[in-house]
Amino acid sequence: MRPLAEMASRDFVDRYGECPAFLVRAPGRVNLIGEHTDYNDGFVLPLAIEREVWIALRPRPDGTVAVSSADFEENAVFALDDLVRGGPAWGEYVKGTAWSLAAAGYQLQGWDGAVRSDVPIGAGLSSSAAVELATARAFATIAQLDWNPAAMARLAQRAENEWVGMRCGIMDQMIAAVGREGHAVLIDCRTLTTRPVPLPDRTVVVVMDTATRRGLVESAYNERRRQCEDAAAFFGVRALRDVSLEMLERADQRLDAASARRARHVVTENARTLAAADAMCGGDAPALGALMTESHRSLRDDFEVSSIALDTMVDIAQEQEACYGARMTGGGFGGCAVALVDRAAVDSFVARVTEEYERRTRTAPRLYVTGATAGATAFVADAAAPATASFEARWRPL
Repeated sequence: MRPLAEMASRDFVDRYGECPAFLVRAPGRVNLIGEHTDYNDGFVLPLAIEREVWIALRPRPDGTVAVSSADFEENAVFALDDLVRGGPAWGEYVKGTAWSLAAAGYQLQGWDGAVRSDVPIGAGLSSSAAVELATARAFATIAQLDWNPAAMARLAQRAENEWVGMRCGIMDQMIAAVGREGHAVLIDCRTLTTRPVPLPDRTVVVVMDTATRRGLVESAYNERRRQCEDAAAFFGVRALRDVSLEMLERADQRLDAASARRARHVVTENARTLAAADAMCGGDAPALGALMTESHRSLRDDFEVSSIALDTMVDIAQEQEACYGARMTGGGFGGCAVALVDRAAVDSFVARVTEEYERRTRTAPRLYVTGATAGATAFVADAAAPATASFEARWRPL
């Protein structure tokens, strides 16, 4: 059962009076560890979550893209030969992806589409990257383009950097493209090499939405990125990936205090991320949890991107016996935290954290357990299958 796919299909039929020819999807993500390291050419360890963007679509011959969103109750319509900014904010991620693909030399074709999503917006779960990769998959499907996940992730990142104006790193788009069922993925953000790593046995991941939101374009995210670039320039290296802790300690008195703290987070976070992947491969849940907890302290104190709500959520999670470790996740300043939890006690963990967070903050959080899913995928309709058939019978993966 794919409820969002069914909803997108029904929206399409309601709008266009016929069934869609294709379905595409792309997941949101939660990052276990490796925060603010991606744009420093470092290491990240995200997993694609069971929150997704689905687009039901069909080709059209006139070079126009028309997409409706039932979630926003808005339409985005634009001509591929006249891409200009303007229109619904969510539509700019669709349009920006078209712009990036066209600038890379891809010959695009128009399409009609209906989009549905259950990835929370502004929660640090990469709703924008999910839209971008679903859109890229839609264009690739309609125009029969070769699907290279890493290359498409790069182009989606360019759309967000240069069209939308958010200077994100490559992590969000990469995991939305290369996600692996049942695994987190260790990504080297310089080479884009990947290694799937399994969660330790008898553990689950719990995403903890604080119900606080931030707009990263307007936040201090870009400032943090500039500080990292300044620190890399101080050391004369391409990125903080190339700085060791020993180098940082020797230069501590000559580097301005803020840049030194930012650099210390990135350098130590890269080491934690590699250690976390090793812990996961060894099935060592306590070691992974301890590294996640250290990561949160570094993000709070050195990188200064946490918030009262995030700290409260992490503190409450760590107080629970079933929790191996917890940390904020995403860009920061609001959004979500993530916890590694004993599977046998996950229901009581969710109930207790929900109750205590609401008691302390007078705000109702949203917690959900997630597995790891695949990256962006496409499906073609089987015209011979009856409308009452299962999803698997009606839709064939491309």
